[in-house]
Amino acid sequence: MLENLSTDEIISRGKVALMNTYNQFPIALTKGEGVWVWDADCKRYLDFVTGIAVNSLGHSHPKVVETIRRQAGELLHTSNLYWIPNQVALAELLIANSFADKVFFCNSGGEANEGAMKLARKYAKKNYGTHKYEVVSLTNSFHGRTLATLTATGQPKYHKGYEPLPAGFSYVALNDIEALQSAVNENTAALLIEPIQGEGGVNPATEEFLQKARELCDRYHALLIFDEVQCGVGRTGKLFSHQWSGVTPDIMTLAKALGGGVSIGAIMATAKVAVAFEPGDHGTTLGGNPLAMAVGCTVLEVMLADGFLEGVVERAEYLRHGLDQIAAKYGVEEKVRGQGMMLGLTVGEKAPQIVDECRKNGLLINCVGGKTFRFLPPLTVEKVEIDEALAILDDVFSKLG
Repeated sequence: MLENLSTDEIISRGKVALMNTYNQFPIALTKGEGVWVWDADCKRYLDFVTGIAVNSLGHSHPKVVETIRRQAGELLHTSNLYWIPNQVALAELLIANSFADKVFFCNSGGEANEGAMKLARKYAKKNYGTHKYEVVSLTNSFHGRTLATLTATGQPKYHKGYEPLPAGFSYVALNDIEALQSAVNENTAALLIEPIQGEGGVNPATEEFLQKARELCDRYHALLIFDEVQCGVGRTGKLFSHQWSGVTPDIMTLAKALGGGVSIGAIMATAKVAVAFEPGDHGTTLGGNPLAMAVGCTVLEVMLADGFLEGVVERAEYLRHGLDQIAAKYGVEEKVRGQGMMLGLTVGEKAPQIVDECRKNGLLINCVGGKTFRFLPPLTVEKVEIDEALAILDDVFSKLG
């Protein structure tokens, strides 16, 4: 453990020991409570990134902490050779509050999306033949870092250096219904959509686009997969983002917020689809372990409590209104977009500089695509904390013009 080291010392040693895969900010976070985090030099920050939508109940939520302590003292891991009671409990909670009949647990969003595409191909070949294996996804999407999920990711920058990529993937633009109609056909096994694109710039799918996706999948016997790894589990003010549209998928993937900071992933499906998987078709060593499952149950119990999601919607509108005011004040042409506590604002080339200045002034936000702010505060953030964040952002805008 690197205790009592300064930020500079941690960074220096990290550059020697760790692979160079991240462009990290020059801070090392060591403690968190609610919406606040502290670095190794004891500087405090408002966290409007939350581990990229992971710590949705904030840092060190007392119920999550107590669950981890209790479960760590009982049982951490057994493998899926045996029944895991917490797995059953979490699956039942998810099923009771969704379209799904069956759940498979894994460790991450990338794993969940990989498994979802495997399930879709297995279902398609079992029911319709070997020709039906193609996956249609969207440009500017992001689905993971495995070879299949980065291929499904419609951003060429993630493909570079990993060619040849797996075959059978194509892309259409978000909300382009005409292109979608041209892409989905009798060879399509699945249509993979983020209801709100995260890494692509906080871009929501329209209700009309999702409805057409459902219609085309039904027409061509393809499966509709919603990737809710980032936008799911309370982030938008409903338990699942697609519930705002009324469009129901055949498969949905979750991760991030479901574990409250503990690694988790989930594939949810209807019984008709899930039956395509048989023993030996898919698996994981650590997925669905007792610790992650116990925390997942606690996260859902908090979010499903009376008034919780309604409070998220109210405070999210308060945040959006504040961002709209700042955008108008400084002549930002783009409008704030997104849903709930997943908001984006495109400001142009100065976005990375503004993000850096906000950090120096005690506010953590991040930038996607080089031009767009992404705001992902804890769902538990209070209005007074939103006011503090907006004041910092306003001050930085005023200084940078």
